[in-house]
Amino acid sequence: MSVERVTYRLGDADLILETGKIGKQANGCVYAQWGGAAIIATICASSSVTEGQDFVPVTVEYNEKFYAAGKIPGGFVKREGRPKDKEILVSRLIDRPMRPLFEPSFGHELQIVPTCVSCDGVHTQDILAVIAASAATCISDIPFHGPVAACRVGYLNGEYIINPTFEQIEKGELEIVVAGTKDGFTMVEGGANEVSEELMLGALERAQKFITDMCLLQEELVKKAGKEKLPLNPLDVTLDNAEAIEAEATPLLKEACFKDSKISRGKAISQVQRDLAAKYAEQLSDPIQAKLFCALMDDIQYKLLRKSILDEGVRVDGRKVDEIRPITCEVNVLPTPHGSALFTRGETQSLAVCTLGTAMDEQSYDDIDGDRSEHFILHYNFPPYSVGETGKLTTGRREIGHGNLARRSLAAMVPSREEFPYTIRVVSEIMESNGSSSQASTCGGTLCMLAAGVPMKKMVAGIAMGLITEPEGDNPYGRYKILSDILGEEDHLGDMDFKVAGTKDGITGFQMDIKIAGVTTEIMKKAMEQARQGRLHILSIMEKCIDKPAPLAKNAPQILTMKIPVDKIGALIGPGGKNVKALCAQYDVTINTDDDGTVTIYSKNGLNAEAAKKAVKGITEDPEVGTIYQGTVKRIMDFGAFVEILPGKEGLCHISKLSKQRVNKVTDVLTEGQVIPVKLLEVDKQGRLNLSYIDALDA
Repeated sequence: MSVERVTYRLGDADLILETGKIGKQANGCVYAQWGGAAIIATICASSSVTEGQDFVPVTVEYNEKFYAAGKIPGGFVKREGRPKDKEILVSRLIDRPMRPLFEPSFGHELQIVPTCVSCDGVHTQDILAVIAASAATCISDIPFHGPVAACRVGYLNGEYIINPTFEQIEKGELEIVVAGTKDGFTMVEGGANEVSEELMLGALERAQKFITDMCLLQEELVKKAGKEKLPLNPLDVTLDNAEAIEAEATPLLKEACFKDSKISRGKAISQVQRDLAAKYAEQLSDPIQAKLFCALMDDIQYKLLRKSILDEGVRVDGRKVDEIRPITCEVNVLPTPHGSALFTRGETQSLAVCTLGTAMDEQSYDDIDGDRSEHFILHYNFPPYSVGETGKLTTGRREIGHGNLARRSLAAMVPSREEFPYTIRVVSEIMESNGSSSQASTCGGTLCMLAAGVPMKKMVAGIAMGLITEPEGDNPYGRYKILSDILGEEDHLGDMDFKVAGTKDGITGFQMDIKIAGVTTEIMKKAMEQARQGRLHILSIMEKCIDKPAPLAKNAPQILTMKIPVDKIGALIGPGGKNVKALCAQYDVTINTDDDGTVTIYSKNGLNAEAAKKAVKGITEDPEVGTIYQGTVKRIMDFGAFVEILPGKEGLCHISKLSKQRVNKVTDVLTEGQVIPVKLLEVDKQGRLNLSYIDALDA
């Protein structure tokens, strides 16, 4: 097999796609390189075929090797372990635009494995991974309606930047990833610092050219190295009595589909299906017929719900297209946590809890992009009881993805470490769900942080939107309806699902998945404006509950900060951390020291924090004559006692300075370990400290 290569000039380096040198036993393998970043992407299909499959059994396992950045994994085990959150998020980034383009009737299990084998810290590897995964699939023998590609768009100094570097991403006002085909984008995800709807739309438009170029590049590689596609395995069987079943089921499902609650709708639909299944029991004893029967039931519901929305503007729960479900907000619903909130929108509910911690509680990341830490953490939990089911309480890819969206939506409005020196952890527990639990987490996160006393720059709310379309003549979007605050059923049956979060003044988080090609700019503008109106409505309700930070909870850590000379940091820490550990133990505090001399003291008791601050000040400043210190008697001699006034600093309190009366023995006045006030009388030429107990008592 010959080696084939195609190239594209992107910024300061060539983007290269190559096949035929490595991974030749996979169905498809592509080596992709951009600058110092490189990905090896493979796709393989199982040998066995499952007939009648109505979904695509594809898994994406993006992984990063530490050797890619010239690093060895930290910790005791020097082997890469389970997937990190970042790897899971990139896997989802690849999965979402590619999954709809596979044929369910192919019938084979598919596994896509993009591996990052080189990273230079300049060129981002996730965009390269999407392109490489698509290219490997396109040249393989697996049927695929691609190619797809991705593009990151930033906005810095008033200009859009296509595929910005890590440094530009950090400084920019906007960072979104757009994925799609030559016909249009199908997936968008990103965060921003209060950008306008117009600026966001501009970013989407600019991404399309690069996506088209990357698709053409992949097609060029397919011409050189593409394999003949394997045959599909479509079902040749049709549902017996389909017309009769549909005629009988349609009026029954029409009544069942428009009940007023998710539970009542589910029960009514299940009852209709059970009754019909019993009537046609003999026919449906065949597993294939049973599967086709279920598919017909889904298809009837699909048509009924879409027709109602397009013809009458009425949704499954009776709402108008732009109507938002009833919203209630409560704060401080839990007695002990630092801040808590219960956000309920219709049948979706988030119990959000905020905990404030110290700098040592920050989330540390050790990956190929470099070591870093985050002072704002958000975790999203979706237990099975939230939808009335049983199951395992494990964190899956969906939970990590939804949590990341909510975190990005809130992050721009969370104060910096310098403004608010706490680690902030928000946990969103989804108590019940019927659509847009990630956006309920965004709203609940805002409320619980304010309840905990976090000085957010502005309040953030999120909303999930949907789109229903129907062709009219040559116009694929002749009729369409944009839906605000979609339900789970509308997400499943709609043509577009997009979530927008932000403040009153702009967008902070954005995610979109489109099931149809080439949504027009006109539709996007209307959808964004309708989302803005919905967001403002939700914010107005949240503001009635809480609109400014509450006082810090009594059980939250108390924080004091101070500056010390950089050359005194060593004295504060002491050999092996001896001094700082002693201070922490003595005053029941936690002390964190930064390289610039900033010292942060955390304590549950304000008095302890103040006492520790005085002690730190004493260690890092030269002792001042005339100052009174609380010292500990360390050693007793015949002529006096040595008293430690600061960690590592002792002075002599002569026997003559213990009392105004004559003292025969030092032990008549003092005992070892006793804490006494002493006044610093003098620092002699040799740096020795002379102390007085009498003068401290008289002061």
